[in-house]
Formats: sequence, structure tokens, C-alpha cells
Amino acid sequence: MPPSPGDDGSQSQETRATGGLAGVLKGLAGGKLTKSPSPLQQTPSTAAARPAERVDAHPTASSPAHHRLPPDQMELFDKLKDGSLHERVAAASALRYAIADYPLNPVLGIWYAGKDLIDPAKPASARIAGWELLTECAKYSSSTDLDRREYFQTLTAAAHPEDFHLQLAALEDLTNHGRNVAGFYYDIFPLLTVWLQDTYKAVRSARRQASRGTSKPSKGKTMSSGEDKNFSLLFAFLKDIIKFNFKFAEEAAVGSLMDMLLKICMNTSVEDDLRSCINVIDALVTFGAIPNDKLKSCIQVLSSIHCLVPNLHKDAWHVLSNLCRSHHGQSTVRILLDVLRTFPAVVDKEKDRDAVREVRGALSVLKKLLSKSADKGYPAVPLALLVDGLAQISKSSSTRVSTEILKLINSLFEGPGASVNSLLDEEHWSPIFSVAAQCTEKRKHPATADPDVSTRPLPPKDDLETSEDSIAHQSKLLVARIERLVVEKEPGFLQRDECMEFFTEVQQALPDSAATLVINHFREYRSCFPSEVHWVDNLKLVMDGFYLDRGRGPLTRLQALGLISEVYDFLCLVPHLVEEDTVVNLVKRVLAGMPEENDTLVLQETVAFLVKVAETTDADLVDGILDTFKGVIASDIARSANTPTSMQKPGPNAPSEPTDYFTNQSLSNVVTRGYALIFMRSINRDASLSLKAFTALVRIARHNACEVDARLTAMKLLFRLRADFEYQIYLTTLTENEGLAGSLYRTEASLARKLAGDASQPARLSRVDQGTASRTSRGISFTQGQTAERGAPVRLTHTPKPAMHQGQRLWSVPDAEALPEAPSSRPSALLLSHKMDDGLGRESSENPKMTLHMGSWLEALLVLFHHGCDWEVYSFILVHLPGQLSNHPIFENAIPQIQELRRNLCDMIRMNTFQEPPSSSGLRRPDVGNCIFNSLVMVLSYHHHFQKTDEDEIVRTFMHGITDKTAKTCIHALSVCCHELPISVSKSLVTILQRMSQVITQPLVAMHILEFLACLSRLPSVYSNFREDDYRIVFGICFRYLQYVRDRKHSMRSSHASEPPTPSVAAVPGQLDSAGQQSITDDLPQYVYALAYHVITFWFLAVKMPDRPNHIGWIAKNLFTDVDGSASNEEQAQITLDFMQRVAFSDARDSSDDPLFKEQNFGEIHQKRWIIGNSIVAIKQAKETGWAEITRRYPSGTSSFAIRVEFAPVTASQAPNGYNAAALDGRFQQGTTIAPSHLLMQLLSPMPQIFDPALRPIPLPDEDAVDRAIRLFDRNSTVDGHKVGVIYIKEGQTNEAEILANTIGGPDYLEFLRGLGSLTKLQGATFNTQGLDREGNSDGKYAYCWRDRVTEIVFHVTTQMPTNLDHDPQCIMKKRHIGNDFVNIIFNDSGLPFKFDTFPSQFNYVYIVISPTPRLSFAAVRESANKRHEEGGGSSSMPFYMVQVMRQPGFPEISPAAEPKMVSLRALPSFVRLLALNASVFSHVWANREGGEHVSSWRSRLREINRLRERYGPKLPPNPSPPPSSLGGGSLATAGGFMSQVQSPQPDMSRPGSSMRDSFTSLRRSSVATFFTNTSTDQTSHRSSMLSNATTDNTEIMQGQGADALVDSVDFSKWT
Repeated sequence: MPPSPGDDGSQSQETRATGGLAGVLKGLAGGKLTKSPSPLQQTPSTAAARPAERVDAHPTASSPAHHRLPPDQMELFDKLKDGSLHERVAAASALRYAIADYPLNPVLGIWYAGKDLIDPAKPASARIAGWELLTECAKYSSSTDLDRREYFQTLTAAAHPEDFHLQLAALEDLTNHGRNVAGFYYDIFPLLTVWLQDTYKAVRSARRQASRGTSKPSKGKTMSSGEDKNFSLLFAFLKDIIKFNFKFAEEAAVGSLMDMLLKICMNTSVEDDLRSCINVIDALVTFGAIPNDKLKSCIQVLSSIHCLVPNLHKDAWHVLSNLCRSHHGQSTVRILLDVLRTFPAVVDKEKDRDAVREVRGALSVLKKLLSKSADKGYPAVPLALLVDGLAQISKSSSTRVSTEILKLINSLFEGPGASVNSLLDEEHWSPIFSVAAQCTEKRKHPATADPDVSTRPLPPKDDLETSEDSIAHQSKLLVARIERLVVEKEPGFLQRDECMEFFTEVQQALPDSAATLVINHFREYRSCFPSEVHWVDNLKLVMDGFYLDRGRGPLTRLQALGLISEVYDFLCLVPHLVEEDTVVNLVKRVLAGMPEENDTLVLQETVAFLVKVAETTDADLVDGILDTFKGVIASDIARSANTPTSMQKPGPNAPSEPTDYFTNQSLSNVVTRGYALIFMRSINRDASLSLKAFTALVRIARHNACEVDARLTAMKLLFRLRADFEYQIYLTTLTENEGLAGSLYRTEASLARKLAGDASQPARLSRVDQGTASRTSRGISFTQGQTAERGAPVRLTHTPKPAMHQGQRLWSVPDAEALPEAPSSRPSALLLSHKMDDGLGRESSENPKMTLHMGSWLEALLVLFHHGCDWEVYSFILVHLPGQLSNHPIFENAIPQIQELRRNLCDMIRMNTFQEPPSSSGLRRPDVGNCIFNSLVMVLSYHHHFQKTDEDEIVRTFMHGITDKTAKTCIHALSVCCHELPISVSKSLVTILQRMSQVITQPLVAMHILEFLACLSRLPSVYSNFREDDYRIVFGICFRYLQYVRDRKHSMRSSHASEPPTPSVAAVPGQLDSAGQQSITDDLPQYVYALAYHVITFWFLAVKMPDRPNHIGWIAKNLFTDVDGSASNEEQAQITLDFMQRVAFSDARDSSDDPLFKEQNFGEIHQKRWIIGNSIVAIKQAKETGWAEITRRYPSGTSSFAIRVEFAPVTASQAPNGYNAAALDGRFQQGTTIAPSHLLMQLLSPMPQIFDPALRPIPLPDEDAVDRAIRLFDRNSTVDGHKVGVIYIKEGQTNEAEILANTIGGPDYLEFLRGLGSLTKLQGATFNTQGLDREGNSDGKYAYCWRDRVTEIVFHVTTQMPTNLDHDPQCIMKKRHIGNDFVNIIFNDSGLPFKFDTFPSQFNYVYIVISPTPRLSFAAVRESANKRHEEGGGSSSMPFYMVQVMRQPGFPEISPAAEPKMVSLRALPSFVRLLALNASVFSHVWANREGGEHVSSWRSRLREINRLRERYGPKLPPNPSPPPSSLGGGSLATAGGFMSQVQSPQPDMSRPGSSMRDSFTSLRRSSVATFFTNTSTDQTSHRSSMLSNATTDNTEIMQGQGADALVDSVDFSKWT
């Protein structure tokens, strides 16, 4: 019945908790089961159909049935029943509001009147109006169960498909959104199941239609359509029904619903559909129960979704977790495990897809369950059953299944720190690891077709990782976790062995860290040694799985190789434990992987291993190793040829991050070092093997296609090959080439100077080139790889072109790592450079001696010189070749190649065809030429193998380089040639001197030319064929240099107010030369300037005596004429001419006073002394006997004459009374008194007397001051005295005390001493012994001395000095001499390099080190000496010595032996003596560089004479003094006397005109005097030149006349 008018329709209905049969009965009896529900929210379609304005209807009372309707509503009701379709639709639309507004309306009557409007045959507008009307009727809360059943049957009847949303909305309103199903309790679930099936079919059809359109839905999504909305609304309604009314669901209905839900899940590919199904199933699990027969299917589907649909992972797990925590928990676990255990080993491919999907889902859920705790209600998973199931499914070919298995196993080992799942505690892990290993193997061999790849509810394949990658990832995680367990667990970890076993099974998946654990485990437990059962497999694993796997890191591979090496060593010790070919196969396996090896570190250690193998294995395997090395180099060459230049890696010095050299080397270099190691280790063991390695090294060095670093490595060994005196090969670590390396910027110091210069160069260039930027064609590129300067002259076509080099510096000096390891300290007894007959005619057959063919090495160098090569290689050859050539025995069998090398070097220099350095190096062609000349100097020492024409060509080649910037090197070389090839030098000497005259003005060359001339003057055999004009070339060189210096001095004087104290020859003080050394002439110009005067002195002595007067006038003119034509009066010129006067007509040496000329022998003697010119004349006159002694002290010496006055016979008439007539007949008259002045007047008495008092003899008073002055004068030696130490070092000596304790040397040393000087007795010696004791023999009885007319050297020979180790263990008595010697000669027979600090002293500036090459034993030296004696000193048996001048840091380079020179023993003494002399002269100048100039003994004597003149000479009026000379220490046009006479205007014009002529006549009468009067060195002296008194005009007018007069006056050749 309808509700009463008082009921509240808006009150919400609450479903009572009644069910079952009781509820049905109550519905049938009309009992009220629920309250009236509130009006439901209208659906969008209903709201849209509602009219804009509602029509108010008022019920009428005309009809009982309709008494509750207003009249207007009654009219509508009538039209609804009987009106036309249009009227009925309008009436239906209007009445549906009345139902809501008037609860007492006759709802059932309206229902029946309008329910036919929803008939499918009706138009859409009618159906919509009908559905809206019926929906309002269904909402009526007062309807009985019978009414509701009527409503349910009508609403759920078949309807038009387009009206399903209206039908569903009506049913929702009828059930109050699933809360009230009264009247149809058991019909709702079957209905909804049917609707679910029909709706899904409609959705799928609509989706197929939509998919045919142009636009495609996104992944896992579908376009929103009406069907999709209906489907979604249906799921929501179904969930509500289950939630509120599951108690009315029958099991069969639930089963059908589950089937439908699972069917949708299995067929849909839309996540929203899956999510809706999961929500419905979740409602079933939560508010009801899943039928037992549907549980398995449900779990399988949910598991699959959980695994395969990441976005629904949580939703699926939520349902599954509820199941697991329900009474179905254990059943769920059992079902999941059964899925694994029942997986068929061989399945049908069509069914395999479903099986794989189910397995993956089960694994995914089990993995989740394993992470849950039983405390939270989750069921436990039996580990044994799980492992069995995993083992079963691991047989599947699906990589996806394997991935899921690995994920599950990973979850077992995933825990905080090093913990694992509690299921694994105290369990064996082997079964699990076996499964994991089986799955991991599939990463290498994936199935060709994965059956799981099909249409499934998954996102597209592109969203997921590929299967193999996923397996690799999971394998990596598992291995990492196991590795962490092994590392972090204590040593007593029980499953350690099982973990290692697992690692061995999955070695391809192991990271390097895990592989290292395996290797260390094998090493610790010796698993790869024969004591282990599976040692062969383990060793194979290490070999193939770790060492040969190039995908692994180098450190891991190196550790594997280390283990292999240990096994090899063990197998070599116990060969009987293994099969015969086991070791050989092991090595061959290593060799097999070498040609493809591309990791330098691994290759380096592999090579080291194979080198070790080569030491002990047989010849066949060694050949295999060498062939493999060759293959690596060939492969590297092929790769380099195929790699574009732009892709090649930069050199070690490229501007990249710094790396160690040996990790940035080429593969060829690694193998080359292996060759070097084989050679070094076999040199004393297997000569044939060392020869093979040598041949390979030569081939690498010669091949331009090989990598540069490999070629350099080969050359580093080849250039260090040496042979001793017995021709035994050895390797040296000493190359002695830092000087040459510095010239090419290959030392740290030279490179630093270059970089500093480059840093300052841009600033200078920017100033110089300012405004000339347009001239870009003259620019030079300093970029890397530049090989030629732009704008440089075009080279000849036959000049070898240097190879393009990508790096900058691949080598430097010194190189501590040049050799792979330290070489043996003893030479090889098996490998010889020259095989001599031992006299026995046999040798050991086990280790035969073999000859190293060094000719092939020289041939390789000749090829490189001819064809050119990379600059790094070329420069390395230039620097290292001279050092190797100095070792003669190494090339004993390569004389033809030496001869060819000589020819090649000479041709390269003469034709200018040597390789040009790249512009980026900062070098020029002369720098290369210097290095080639140094090599030629060493080739010079082989001259006894050359023809005379070859020797001549060598000299001409050096002569060719004099005019270039190689002049210094060539001059030094010619100095050696003067001793070794005197005949060849003599042939070209004139041309050599002419070349030198052209470059004498070069500041960096002048000193070396003058030193060469000074040395040459003492070698008369070289210039024995000189003509008179040839001598003038030498003098001209000196005068050209003097004029050059004077010109510079004159220029400086004209531009500055005052002159500097010394002439600056260099343009820029402190300028560095090409080698980076400070120029000598910058610091010590007085040395070079004085050296020029010395050369004039030496060479004047060299002129033949009859020809000497012919040179005097020309020499005097150049000495005393300045560049501007004025007179020049320097001290150096004065003493030079003084000496010339003394030797012009005689080679007699100095003479001294007669010690017998005393009063007891000659009676009373009177003495008188005068200063005449630049000399002190002393006359001792015997008063009665007429005998007199005249002693004249010159600056350059002393001459003493004994004379007697001879009287003409007189007649008797002329005889005075008292005289014996017989006596009158004699020529001598007894009793005639003669005073010393009488003799002076007779010898020197012009008439009239010289007008100028300054030119007259100056008498010296007979007083003590004069005596002291003359004694002081006599202490100045008439020769330049020098002291030079000579030290002998025995074999192996390095300590100062033990060296100084030597008392004897070898035969060559003694022969050297004999050539060095004359053995002179010290006791009673009258010469300056330079500190050696002349009285008590405390410094020995004898000393070696050398002296010529101008120089004296005393050699402090330590072996000649007494040695008393008891009283003087440190040999201080010897040290006090050599420690104060500026120059010491070291005869180094120790076999070790001499160190400069061996004898600490601040005065030892220079060491001349003489080293035998090769060093001979004492017995060999004695035998060689005897052989030379027997052969008469032939050159073929003459030993050679390396001579090198070592200098104190900061001391300039002054010697021809600054770079090592090879000199024969025959020429050694004279060569070294000249080196020592020049070095000592320079050292004296150097020692006084701060306190002032060094004054020679001659100049000291001259200054003493001038001091006496100033003190006792006539006092002239003081005149302004010109500035002192900067060169000689005196003054220009100095002195009064004659200089003022000839240069100054005469104040007294009344003087007779003959006075000047008389003065000249007077001068000419004295043949032994030089009439120069000089002022003191004191600038304030009143003795000054009259030239400074003259006016400027007069000075200019008289300059020429004064110079000519001065020259005319000193040219004593005109009046002698």
C-alpha cells in the first residue's frame, strides 16, 4: 500500500540486517523492510532532459483513483494513458516531477501507464522520457516488495542497447546504489553477471571500431566512449551490490561472476578494466568469499597482473595479501608453489605462453611473500618446496622466467648490511645457486622466440628492458650481494665455498671485484694447482674467464695472469706431476690471445710473463713467443695505418691529463720492451736468443711504420750497447750526452730556458712587428706537428722529409727508465762484437760464443739518415750516436759500415741534406748540424781504418762548418784533428785560417778561434809548410779581432761620457748563446782580448828566425794604431813588442847574473842602475879589471851580459910614467878606473842630448828602497806560471781518501805522464814549483813540469807525492795541493763515471777527465803497452781515451772537450796539456772577476818599472789624464816622454829641427830597449799623455802623424 501522507520521503532508508528466507517472506507479506530512500542524485542524462520550468499541477477530486492528483496533473495522466505519442512523451516528462513533489500520487498507476514508452521499438525521445519517468517511480519509497519486483522485472527486461546507461541508472535508483534489493534478492547477481558479459562485448566492439581511426590511444589506455563509461559504472554498481548484499549471493552465481571477471582479466589489455576487476574481486574477498573451485584461477590471474602490470602492482597485491591473511592463506602458498612445481619440462608452444605467465606471476607473489613476516598474518613459504619449484621452472627457455627467478633469489639475499632472509639460515645454498647459475647462463644464449611475448595485459615492449639486459641486471645484483656477504662476513663464514662455487658457475656475470675474490680464493686454497682435483677446470676458468676476457678491467686480468704465472712456476718445478705438454699448452693458450690484445697494461704484464718463460723453455716455444711479438707489432702497424690521423691518440707529452708513461704507451712499445728484456736476460745465458732479440730490435728501430715510442725503446737499448777490451758485449747506463741533449732542448734545464725565452718572445715580437701585421707570409707557426717553416727556402728534392709527429717530447736526458731493468754489471761471456781465436781451436758446445753483428745496426741508421724519419727518432739518433761511436770494440766487425757512415755524414754536411727540425721545436738547421759534427768527431777516432783521402775529407767537412753557426763545434773538432790528423790539417790549414778570419768578430766564436790558434802554435808539425804570407793570416785574425774590439770601444766612447772599465764585446750583456750558456765575452772580455795578444806572441815565435824581422813593422803598425788612425799604447801591446824585440834575432832564453862575478874574484865592483824605456838596466863594473856585467830587466824577461873594455894598443911615448912598457903593448891597461856610468855613456850617448827629460835614462839611487823594488821585480817570473793537479783513480774507487792514497798507476797512465812534461828534481829547484817543497822532499822528490818561452806548468801528481796513511789517513798533504788547483786532470781508470764533487773544493773550477774506452784490466794494459812497443807505436794498436772537461756550476764553457772527444794515447798528453793550460789561464781570470782583472807576470813587471819611473824620474808639470784603457790596464796614448814628444804640439818652437832626428837616432842605437814610458795604473798619476793637453783641433790634426811616428819609432826592424 502507498505510504501515509505523514511519511517523510526525504528520510534515508537503512537496510535491515535481515536475509535468507525470512526476508523473502516479509517482502511477500507487504511488510515494510526498509525506510524510504532519499531522492538519488540524477544522472546527467536525466538532468539534461529536465525542462527549464516545472509545471505546477494540482490534484482534483473527480476520480477516486486519482484523487490525490491536481486537476492539471490528472489531465496529463490521461494523456499519458490515451494520448498520442507526442502527448504521452510530454505528459511523461511533466508527471515525473509530480511523483517527486507529491509522494501520495498513484505511482503504480503511472508506472503501468508509461512503462511501454521504454520499449525498444519506440523512438529515442519516447524511450528517454519513459526511462526518466520509470526511474522516478522506482525511487518511490513506499513501494511494496511486489511492486519492487514489478519494477525490477520491467527495468531489467531487454532494452535498446543505447539505453543501457538509463537502464543501469534506473536499477541503481531502484536498489539505492546497491543497498536495497528487496523483491529480487537472488536475481541481482545473475543479472549483473549477464550484464557484465554483454557490456564487455559492447566495449570490445567499440574499442575495435575506435582503433581503426587515425588516432591511437596511449599505451594501456583507451579512448573514453559511452560503452567505456557504462562498463565502468557497471563495475562500480557491482562492487556496491557485493558490498551490501553478498549474503544473498548463491555460490553458483558467485562462481559465474568470478569466471566472468577472470575472463575479462585474461582478455582485456586496458588497465582500467583490470583495475575494475581487481576492485570487484577485492570486494568479494573482503565482504564475501571466493568459491574454492575458483581460488586457483583467481590467484593465478592476480599473480600475473601483479607481475606483468606495474601500475596495478599494488592493487593486485592488496587482494592477494588479503587472501594470504585469510583462511585461504596456506592454500594460496600451495597454489603458487604448485604452479612452479608442475611446470612441464617440455610444453606445447601454444600453451607455454600461459604457463610462463602463471610462473612469472607466482614468482612475483612468492617474492613478495618472502619479504613478509608471519607475525603479520602472512603464511610461511617452505624453502625446500620453493627451491624444487625454482629448479623445475629454471628449465624453461623463457628469459623472462629466468629474470623473475633471479629477482626472487635476490630477495632472499637482500637484507640490511650482510644479512639474508631467515629462511636461508643454516641451509645449504648450493641448490639456490645452482638455479641462479642456470638462469644466468641464458644471458649469453637467449631463446630465439620467447613464448611469453604475446598479447597480454602488459604495456608495450618498448617500455620494458630487454630480457637479456634484465637477466644481466639481476645477475649483477645477485653477484654483488653474494660478494658483499663474502667480504663482510667473518672468515668462518660457512657458505663461503658455496659462494665461490657459484661465482665459478656464473663467471661471465661476475664484476671485476667478484672475479678478484675468486682469483684470491683460488690462490689462497691453491685451487689451480695439481693438488686440487678440479685444478684443470679452475685454471681454465682463470685463463678463459678472467685473463682472456677483454671485457674485464686490466687489474682483474693482471691478477689472473699473476695466478697463471704462479702455476707455471710450480709446474716447471714439478714437471713429473703433469702431462708432458701441459706447460707448453698453457703458454700457447696465453700466446693465442696476444695478437688481438689492445690493453697496454695487460699486454705489458703478459710480455713480462712470456719473457720469463723464454728464459727457461725450449727453443721452439721461444720462437713461438718471438713470432707472437712480431705479430703484435704487425697488428699495431695495421691498426695505425687504418686509423685516421685525427682519431689517433695524442703522445705522452700532449696537453692532456698527466699519465704515467708506461700506461700511455703503444702496444708496439710494450712488445719492444719485451724484446729488450729478452736480450738483457739472455745475454749471459743464451747467445742465440739474444741475437734474435737484437735482430728484432734493429728491425723495429729501422721501420718507419712502427710506433715512435717503440722505435725509441729499441734505440734506447741499441745505443747503450758497448763492448769491453775483450769484445764482450754489455749495456751501459751512462750515455754522457747531456750537452748535446741540451742543445736540442732535451734536458730539463735547457727546456726551462727555452720556455722562459718563448714566454718573453711574444712581447718582443709585438713591439717589433707593430704596424707590420699585414706581412703574414713571414710568420712562423709553432703549432704541434709543424714540420717546416712557412717562407723558408725550398729544400732540395733529395733531402729526406721528416715525418709528421703528433706529440712534442717523447724522450729526454737523463732517462732513468731507458732500459726495462737494470743491466748486468758484468759483460757477456757468450756474446761478442768480434770473435778472436783463443788459441785452443774449440769452445763449449753447450753455450757457444756468438758474434753480434753491429753492422746491421749501423746500416739501419744509415737508412734512417738517407730516407728520413720522425723528428723524435732523428733527434734521438743525433744525441746518442756519438756516445756509442766512442766505444771502438763494439764496432770492431763493422768497419765497412763505419766507413760508409763517415761518407754519409760528410755528404750530409757538404750537401746540406740532413733533416730539418720542425718549427715547433724552436730549433734551426745549425743545431742539427752541430749534432752531426759531434758524430763525425767520434768517427774521426777510427781514422786508422780510413784512407788518406778520407781523412782529408773529414778535415774539409769540419772546415765547411766554420762559417756557419756550427763554427764553435767545428773549431773544437779541428783542434782534435790537429793532434790526430796533422797531415790532413796541414793540407787545408791555410783555408781553415781564412775561414776563421771571416768569423773572428763573432763574439761566441772569437775565443775558440784564438784558443785554437794558441794550441796550433805549439804544434809545428802542422804548420811546417807555412810560408811568410801564411803567418800573416794568423796575425791578421788576431788584429781583426783587436780592431773589432777597439771599434766597439771607440763607438762606446763616442756615445758615452766615460768608458767602461772593460770592453763589452757582446751586444747584450748576459745574453745566452744557442746552447743556453752565458757568453764568455760578456763576463770576461779581458781574457779573450789578452788571448789575442798571446796568440801574436806565440806565433811570432813560430815564425822562422830569418823571417821574423819582416813581420815586425806590420805587427807594430797594427798593435799601436787605433781604428780611427790614432796612436794606441796599451800595456798588452807594449809587452808583446817587448818580447818580440827579445826574440826577433835570437831564440836564446833568459840569462841571469853570473854568481862568480864578485869582489873576491874581480876586485872592487861598482854598481849603477837606470831606467831606460821599459827596462831596468844594472851595470856592475869591476873597478880595476875592466870586467863588467850588464843586466837588463825587461817586462818579458831578463838578459845579462859580461863584457870587458878593450883598449887600442898605445906606443911607449904615449905611456904614462911608471907604466910597464910591456904592459903598454897589451890591449888591457891595469889600474885604469872605469865607473858603471862610463859604460852606459859609451853604449847610449846621443849628441846632442835628448831634449825631453822623460826620454833620458833615469838613474836610480843606490838605496834600500831601490834594492827592495828590484828584488820584488825579480819575484815576478818571466813566464806565466800555472799549476795543474793530476789524479789517478783505480778500478772501482769513488772515495776521495782512497783515490788520493794511490801511489802507482797503469802503464798507460805512466806513458801519459811522460808525455805531459819533464821529470824534474824538486830539491834545490830555482823555478817556481807552485807550492811544492824544494827543500825537504815533503811533496816528493820529483815533479813533472813543462815550459816554453812564455809558459810554465807544474803538475801536482798525487801518485808522486809521499803517502803515509798512518799519520795522514785522509791524505791532507796531497789535498792541500790539488784542492787549491784551479784545474785538475783526472785519469779515471775506475770504470765508473767521475763526479764533480768527489774532491770538495771551492777552487777546483775544471776537471779534465780522461777515461779509457774501453777500460782495460791492468794485465791487458801492460800487454797492450808491450804490443805497441813491439810494433813501434803503430796507430792500429794505439788505445783511445775519452776526454771531457767538467766545469764547476756557473763556470763558462771554454774547452774543445766540453763535449767528449776521443783522443789516442799518442796525442793525449799534448792535447790534455793544452786543455789544462787554456783552462788555467781562464781560471785565473775567472777567479779575479769580482776583485778586478787578472794581471799577467809580464804586465806586473812592466808596472813595477813604471812605479820606479814615477818615483825617481823627472817631475813634469801635471797634465790632465785621459781615461784609462779598458783593455790593457794602461792608458791610450799614455806616458810622457817620447809619446808626448811625437803627439803633442811643441811649446818651444826655437828648438833646433835636428833634435827630433837625434832622438830617433839615439833610440835606434839601443838594440835591446823599448822606449815606452808609461804612467802608473793609478788614474790620478801626474804622468800622463801630452795628448790630453792639446786642443781638440790639434789633436785631430796630429792624430795620424802621431800614430805614424809612434809606429815608426817602435819598428826596430828598421834600425837593427
